[in-house]
Amino acid sequence: MAQCVQSVLEFVQDSFVPLVAVLCSEEAERVTRKNNLNFAELLRPFCRLTSDGHIRDPNNQVQVVKNLRICVNNVVTNPSTSSAALSPAQRQLLNEVVLSCQPQESSAANVITAGDYDLQFSATTPWFEAYRENFLHTMPASDHEFLNHYLACLLVVSSTEAVPVEQFLKLSQEQHRIQHSGEYTNPKWFIPNTLKYYVLLHDMSDGDEQRADTVYEDMKQRYGPQGCYLLKINSRTVSAEEDEQIPDPWTQYLHRNHLHNQDMLDDVAPALNSSAVENDVSAAEVDCHHLTEKDGASNSLESHPLQLDSVSSSGSLHTLNAVNTDLKKGARDLESQVGGAGSHGARLTLNDHDHIRQFIQEFTFRGLLPHIEKNIRQLNDQLVSRKGLSRSLFTATKKWFGGGKVPEKSISEPKSTCGLLYPPEAPELQIRKMADLCFLVQHYELAYSYYHTAKKDFLSDQAMLYAAGALEMAAVSAFLQAGAPRPYPAHYMDTAIQTYRDVCKNMVLAERCALLSAEILKSQGKYSEAATLLIKMTSEDSDLRSALLLEQAAHCFINMRNPMLRKFAFHMILAGHRFSKAGQRRHALRCYCQAMQVYKGRGWSLAEDHINFTIGRQSFTLQQPENAVTAFRQILTNDSRQTATQQGAFLREYLYVYKSVMGGNEVSLPQLPLPCIHSSATRVYFGHERRLAEGEKQAATHVSLDQEYDLDLAAMWCSLEEQLVAAVNRGVVPGNFQPTQCCLNSQTNNLQHPLAVVEEPIIVEVTFRNPLKVSLALSNLSLLWRFTPDSEKTEELAGEAITNEKDTLALEMSQKDDIITTEIIHEFHMGPEETKMARLRLLPHRTGQLNIVGVVYNLSSASSGEMAPNTEGQQTLDGLMVVHGRQDLKIQGPRLNQTKEDKMLVRHGPDRRLDPIITPPMPLMEVFFLQFPTALLCGEIRKAYVEFCNVSGVALCGLRVTSTHPDFFTFGSQATTPLSPASAENCSAYKTLATPPGDQPGSVSEMVVSAKDFNQMSNVIEIPIDGSTLQPGESTQLPLWLRGPDQEGVHEINFLFYYESAEKGIKISHRVLRHTVFICASRSLSVQASACRSSVPPHHSLDDKGSGGTLVFIDVENINTSEAGVREFHIVQVSSSSQHWRLHKCINPAKDKDCKLTSRERAKLCFRATRCKPHQATSDAVKKYTFADLNLGNERIISSATPCGDFFFRCCRSSESSARTSSSNKSQGSVPAVDRTSDLTNMVKKCNELDLNLIIIWKAYVIEDNKQLILEGQLHVALQTIGKEASSLTPKEEAQEMVLFKFKSELPPPVALPSVELSQLIKTNLHYPETYTHLFLQDSLCVVPVTLTLSNCSLAQVDVIIDLRHKSTSPESLEVHSSFTWVGQTQYKLQLKGQEVLCLTLRACFLQAGVYNLNTLRVFAKPVEQDAMCETSQQTASPALIIINNA
Repeated sequence: MAQCVQSVLEFVQDSFVPLVAVLCSEEAERVTRKNNLNFAELLRPFCRLTSDGHIRDPNNQVQVVKNLRICVNNVVTNPSTSSAALSPAQRQLLNEVVLSCQPQESSAANVITAGDYDLQFSATTPWFEAYRENFLHTMPASDHEFLNHYLACLLVVSSTEAVPVEQFLKLSQEQHRIQHSGEYTNPKWFIPNTLKYYVLLHDMSDGDEQRADTVYEDMKQRYGPQGCYLLKINSRTVSAEEDEQIPDPWTQYLHRNHLHNQDMLDDVAPALNSSAVENDVSAAEVDCHHLTEKDGASNSLESHPLQLDSVSSSGSLHTLNAVNTDLKKGARDLESQVGGAGSHGARLTLNDHDHIRQFIQEFTFRGLLPHIEKNIRQLNDQLVSRKGLSRSLFTATKKWFGGGKVPEKSISEPKSTCGLLYPPEAPELQIRKMADLCFLVQHYELAYSYYHTAKKDFLSDQAMLYAAGALEMAAVSAFLQAGAPRPYPAHYMDTAIQTYRDVCKNMVLAERCALLSAEILKSQGKYSEAATLLIKMTSEDSDLRSALLLEQAAHCFINMRNPMLRKFAFHMILAGHRFSKAGQRRHALRCYCQAMQVYKGRGWSLAEDHINFTIGRQSFTLQQPENAVTAFRQILTNDSRQTATQQGAFLREYLYVYKSVMGGNEVSLPQLPLPCIHSSATRVYFGHERRLAEGEKQAATHVSLDQEYDLDLAAMWCSLEEQLVAAVNRGVVPGNFQPTQCCLNSQTNNLQHPLAVVEEPIIVEVTFRNPLKVSLALSNLSLLWRFTPDSEKTEELAGEAITNEKDTLALEMSQKDDIITTEIIHEFHMGPEETKMARLRLLPHRTGQLNIVGVVYNLSSASSGEMAPNTEGQQTLDGLMVVHGRQDLKIQGPRLNQTKEDKMLVRHGPDRRLDPIITPPMPLMEVFFLQFPTALLCGEIRKAYVEFCNVSGVALCGLRVTSTHPDFFTFGSQATTPLSPASAENCSAYKTLATPPGDQPGSVSEMVVSAKDFNQMSNVIEIPIDGSTLQPGESTQLPLWLRGPDQEGVHEINFLFYYESAEKGIKISHRVLRHTVFICASRSLSVQASACRSSVPPHHSLDDKGSGGTLVFIDVENINTSEAGVREFHIVQVSSSSQHWRLHKCINPAKDKDCKLTSRERAKLCFRATRCKPHQATSDAVKKYTFADLNLGNERIISSATPCGDFFFRCCRSSESSARTSSSNKSQGSVPAVDRTSDLTNMVKKCNELDLNLIIIWKAYVIEDNKQLILEGQLHVALQTIGKEASSLTPKEEAQEMVLFKFKSELPPPVALPSVELSQLIKTNLHYPETYTHLFLQDSLCVVPVTLTLSNCSLAQVDVIIDLRHKSTSPESLEVHSSFTWVGQTQYKLQLKGQEVLCLTLRACFLQAGVYNLNTLRVFAKPVEQDAMCETSQQTASPALIIINNA
């Protein structure tokens, strides 16, 4: 249970106090009415004694009576009411008492922490204490107990009466008549001889004090000094009222008086009462939510006590008829006489307060306590005298009074459902009366023994109501005994409650019993037992009682040693429900709010929904609209597990409440809970949406909201833009460079304010999610913005933020259209649990700072929106269910993680994607592509056109482009490439010349070209437009040559176009336009090329150019799979390009014009290459290339012109860069070798370097749609080294194997020179007669002279060893006869200078005729500088066969 102001002892003692009745004369009532009080009310605040009283028990022992309180009430006679239930008036009073006692908002709430719960709740429940106090003091008197029977009666007469003694006599007779005439069952009197105490009331402001003293002296003579008292009051004059403020202790006691007056009204004025009570009840029901917590009482309670007290202004009953007639008039008079609630006791001074306090003390000590002591003695004497010789009081009473013999009772004795009913003089009741008297004067030990005795008597007689009462009071007496000689018998209380409730059907007594027992159990820390007891007492007959007891049970659960929070919350919900049924809406709301703390955020979604719904309804009823809206928002925003029907009901309730709250007088737009906005998913797009293809034109793809954001792609575009910016800024990227971002989302860098351009739209894509299972209808959806214009142009608006919020309130968007045009989506329908994007547009017309704040819209449930058009009535109904509001777009920036403070705390950076700066006009370019292919053969050349359009009002310049595949396209090396007549006829992309009539196919044509002529050697290409500027509205068209990628498959090729404004000094330095194409490349030809040294010695060479040539073999295979409909390929020309070498002539044995290849066919072409002329092979700085064309057809293609030369240089550049990157990757981590070794390696490689680039130009004949098309293309092969094969197809890179980490450093491996290069230092040639005839009959030995020519291919000195003793064991040489030998010197050691040629004469000796292979010698060589190295065996030429004939 909750904490209480009173201790448990004070509470139990105050529950049972001596009752004193009051009968006043009319004049005395008039005197007290000057203070807005009757006499009983006047005494009430002073009824607790401040000093101890004393009483002697039957054993003559002095018993101290501490802290005694008496209860003084007016005599009210009304018909007997059942003690088993409260009357409607009593119920109404209790309802109002609870209603008027509300928790103070400013009071500090108790905080309890249990587990991970932190609960705030009110530790005290003053409304429960007020209910309990009023309930106990307004219980109807019962015949089975005497605790609430009157012990004494105060007879009050004014000193202004003519003959006061006569008035005393009348009042005394009136009291005797009420008690003994039998006409009245109420009030009930404790003992027949009731104490009468005579009080003379003297009004100090209006009366003769001396006369009063005289009358008092006479009274003392007549009634004895202990039986009368002179009370002087009203010492304060009317004029003094305003000067001094006297405390008012009466207000808190007025509720009880209200109940007694109601009871009197029931008896006296039924006609009037009917209207009064009905008004009272209706006022409580209707106006209960208009209460203010400061008043302390309901509106009805402020007026009714005064009216009702006027009825009881007289203590004598014979005057009531006269009062009845003037009731209304008297009430009006009294209301006019007295002021508000604060004017009680206005005529009393503090001395008067002391007089009243002293009077109560005198009455109690000198009148009441002696009277009780005398009655205790008398009762004890009666009981003891009847006891006889029996030892126990119990057996004695049974023997003398026959209480235990139920059959002997008279037949006419009344019975009830509770068992036996005793007559008033029954001895068992005398025992009970004795126990009650002892209890009232705090003699608990003696009271317990009498209660215990009476309990046995009652149980033996089966008088269950009496037995339950005795059990109840025996338990209370046991608890209150000083020193606790025996434990509290809780089972007594349980039995009593069960008997009251189940046997006697008396819930009032059961409730009293439960209240007492629960408080006692709570004081002993037995919260679980107390909670069980309280929960058992809940029933359907009283919602208010059930609510209060359930709330106390909840407090028991939370006050346990281990708090049971969920039980607390559950029972608070039950209490709130019962409070709601009882009409106590404020208390119901409080209970639900306290329970919500436990259920919130714990996954109890259905419970949360129920609580929030109830809180919303109760708050709305109590005129707390903001709380109601908040509660309904919670239901709608959480992921609800309710059914669609229930969610629809919640939504309609919310819309109704919201509409009622707003009431059309909106000052600012409120926040709406639906639909949910995924703020971080908001995307912002700057610029016009791209135009799609127009006829044959294909527009650049650029950026759109339909594209998914890819981080890798964004990085790629950023690097392309950096290349462009660096090319413009002399190779350096500026420090303030920010990559262009047209579309901002959660993954982009949003730390800077984005730049938007005036007159270009801003599109905001907002992601809405409908969490409900019912549809939502949004209408008039638009963006909410705030705009601060620049101060330069618009001085009148400078610095002032302009917003469209007021426009949206008035639903008129036209006012701000001259600043920013806001697009409105008139209808936006969302299905159940749907996530949907809305694209909202703004068009700025001025420069400045724009802040996109949120969205504004009308919300309604879709069902009502669909029903709206049916009838006019529904339209008006649904018009009420449409609410107008907003939601803000609040985007949290990225988590900061730079500094130590950032890492320690959770900090987020800004996200400014919704805060663009509107900049002055910028150029805007659109790019269109014409005749652009989607599929190409590998190496195919195709001509397309590109169109550039300036669609803005500003001129643009500095047009550039870069690409991820710079070798895919070219704009040409000159501004325009003139087309030759031949190429125009054949629709060829190449520049061609017809072959002169005298030339044979295979003849060579040369041209020397400087690399500078092809000025587009970087990845960034300047686009050659006339005048380098595009004026507003102007467009230009340029040719674009494309070459199919060398590798088959689908290729993603990205272009980035760059342009600037012709005006300088603008915030946006440049703009870019993206374009992505996908090209499907299919296989065409595979070219393998190799070179080997010619075996012809230099001086025998037929080539008059000198310096022996190289043979070039080209192996061409058609690897096309005919998927593209290719019928055959023709090799029409082979060209070479190199700084040092050139193709000299075609030495194919077959003299066909060109080479035709159908699918899977191969052909081999053979060419001789020679070195360029010495004056042509200039220094590397100029880099002049010799292009040699060997045409195999009727026309010659100029390979050095556009596009052939462009693609050649681009492919060379890309292959060089890839080779450079691969070599740099390989070189990482290697240990640098010795300088001499590296020099030697370079020297050896140089001797085998060729550096000859081949261009194979082909035509393909394709059948498409029954038409023959001719495609053309070129393949490139780079021959770098003699003897090493090169291919036009790049080998696929194999995945690197996983390398294990090595933690120990290993020694670097010894540097091994490449053996292939070292085996080609010396070139050998054998010169001999092919046929030699010898007469073996004459001479058995045939000796043939053979000349060996040694050529040093390197520039260094070489040591050479020639060994003639070698016998070849290869299978090739075994096929011919090998029985010959070299004669003469068989081993030579020579030294050759760089590029020296040396001839040796050898002799071969044959024994018989045959065919012999002379190439059996072995040549070893090593550079002179390498002392430590062994000689390397040199590659020998092909077999040298000689035929020896016998003559």
